[in-house]
Amino acid sequence: MPRTRSKGNKKQNMTKVKVIPLGGLGEIGKNMTVVEYENDMIVIDAGLGFPDESMPGVDLVIPDTTYIEENIDKLRGYLITHGHEDHIGAFPYVLRMANAPVYGTLLSLGIVESKLEEHGLLGSVSLNQVNAGDKLKLGAFTVEFIRVNHSIADSCAIAVTCEAGTLVFSGDFKIDLTPIQGEPINLARFAELGKEGVLALFLESTNAERNGYTMSERTVGKSLDDIFMRNMDKRIIIATFSSNVHRVQQIINFSHKYGRKVALSGRSMLTIVNAAVKYGYMDIPEGTLIDINDIKKYKMNELTVVTTGTQGEPMSALSRMAASEHDKITLGSDDLVVISASTIPGNEKLVTKITNDLLKKGVTLLNDEVADVHVSGHACAEELKIMQLLTKPKYFIPIHGEYRHLKRNCELARDMGIPAENMMIAEIGNVIEIGENVFRSVEKVPSGKVLVDGLGVGDVGSVVLRDRRHLAQDGLIVVVATVSTEDREILSGPDIVSRGFVYVKESEELMSGLKQKAAETLQYCFDNDVDEWNAIKGKVKDVLTNYIYSITKRKPMILPIIMEL
Repeated sequence: MPRTRSKGNKKQNMTKVKVIPLGGLGEIGKNMTVVEYENDMIVIDAGLGFPDESMPGVDLVIPDTTYIEENIDKLRGYLITHGHEDHIGAFPYVLRMANAPVYGTLLSLGIVESKLEEHGLLGSVSLNQVNAGDKLKLGAFTVEFIRVNHSIADSCAIAVTCEAGTLVFSGDFKIDLTPIQGEPINLARFAELGKEGVLALFLESTNAERNGYTMSERTVGKSLDDIFMRNMDKRIIIATFSSNVHRVQQIINFSHKYGRKVALSGRSMLTIVNAAVKYGYMDIPEGTLIDINDIKKYKMNELTVVTTGTQGEPMSALSRMAASEHDKITLGSDDLVVISASTIPGNEKLVTKITNDLLKKGVTLLNDEVADVHVSGHACAEELKIMQLLTKPKYFIPIHGEYRHLKRNCELARDMGIPAENMMIAEIGNVIEIGENVFRSVEKVPSGKVLVDGLGVGDVGSVVLRDRRHLAQDGLIVVVATVSTEDREILSGPDIVSRGFVYVKESEELMSGLKQKAAETLQYCFDNDVDEWNAIKGKVKDVLTNYIYSITKRKPMILPIIMEL
C-alpha cells in the first residue's frame, strides 16, 4: 500500500531556511553567519580579520552587518562557537550596531566579557553562559551546543533546528581522542544527528588540503618535555597563540617540573591566561608564575618566558625582543626561542623577518619545521570525512577557508558520496535557501569588509585607501601660494613642500621648475578669467602632474593650498 505523507511532512517539504554568510568564505578570518527562518534570525560568531598590504593604516577588518541592522527586529541572539579572534573579535563593534543577547560557553564568554569591558559596553550587553550539550529555544530555532576539540578550550559545534530541518555548523574542530583537558569530541552526538536527519552540514575547511589526521596536543607535550630537559643551561622563551590555554598549561607544567619560574609577555597572553585561571581552565602551581618585572631576580636558566608574536606581528612582544625594543628582555646566546605555532597564510614575510632577526641575536631557534612544537587545531582530510560520514547531510557547504580550501572540501564530500548538485561553494553575502527540495543561492545582501582605524569604524573606504596607497607609493607635493583676486596677482609663493617624493636639497632644479610652473599656471588662470578656486587648483594639479611625470615618470599626490587676501 502506498505511503501517504502527513500534513506535517508536507509543510516541512514546503518550508525553507535562509543561511547568509557575512564572512569566513574565500578568506581566513572574519567568520559570521546569519540563519533566518520566517520572522526569526540568529547569528553564529562575529569574528575579525587583519588588514593586508592593500590597507595601509587600517587596524582591523570586521564583517559588514548592514543586513543584521536592517532586520534587527528579527534578531534573537548571537551564538559563539569558540573564543578565537576570528570568531569573537568583532563583537565590541557589532554589538554597538545591533545589540542582542550573546550565548556561549564559559571561557568564550569570559574573553568576550573582557573585550566589552575594554570598550565600555559590558553593562549594555546580555551575556548568557551555556555548556556543551545544552539546548536553547530562540524564536523558531532550537539551538544545541556540541562539544568539539580545538586549540582553545570550551569549543563547540552548533546544531540549529527549525521546521525546515537541522543545520550543523562544525565551528573549528579536530578529532583529539586524548585532549589535554576535558573530554574528547562528542562523536556520538554527531552520529545521532545523522540518524535523525541533517538537512545541511556547514563544515570548516582550513586543513582540507592536508591528508590524514591532525596529531593530538599531547604530541607537543612530549617534545616540550625533551626541550626543557636538553636546555637546562638556557633561558627558554616560547611564543605561542595566547588563546591556546592547553599549550600554555603544558609549558607551565614543564617549567614547574624543571624548577623554572614563568613570566608572561604580551597583553593578550596576560588577558587570556587570567581569564583561563579565573574560570578554572588552567591550574598554575603556586609560586611558579612571576611578574615579568621580577625576572632580573632569577638566573637565566631558571626562567621560562611565554610570549605572543608567533606571526611576526610588528608590535608583538616577540617582535620587540627581536628588534631590541623590549624593555625587560634582551636576547643573546644564552636564550632558546621556541616558536610553537605554524605560519598563517599571508604572514610568511613577517615570520621570515622575525626568524632572521632572532638568529642575528645569537639565540638558538626551534620552530615546527625542525621539531614537533606545534599541532594544528583544525581537522585534516580524514577527520572531515568522518564528520561527513557521521552526520550524513543531504546538502553540503564548506566554510572557513580560502577558495582552494573550500574546493578541496567539496572534493572530499564527493568522495563520501554527496552529489555535486547537493553541494555549494558560496560567497560572502549569498542568501542560500535550503529546504527538503530546495538548495539554491537566490540573491545577495550588503556584505564585505568594514575597516576599523583607531576609533573610526567604517569611515575608511576605498577612496581613502586609494589615497593612502598613492601617498605610500609616490609621496606628496604641497603647493602653497597667497594671491589677490582683486589685483589678480601672486602675493607670496608659490612654495613647494615635498614629503615622501624627493629629498629637496638633492633636487633643487626640480623644485625650482615646479615653482616656476605653478606661478605660470596661476598667472594663466588670472589672465584668462578663471576665478573658481576648484578650477584653479585643478589646473595647477594637472600642470604639475604632467611636468613631474615627464621628468621622473612618477605621479605624487599634489595638494594645492591657495590663500586669498
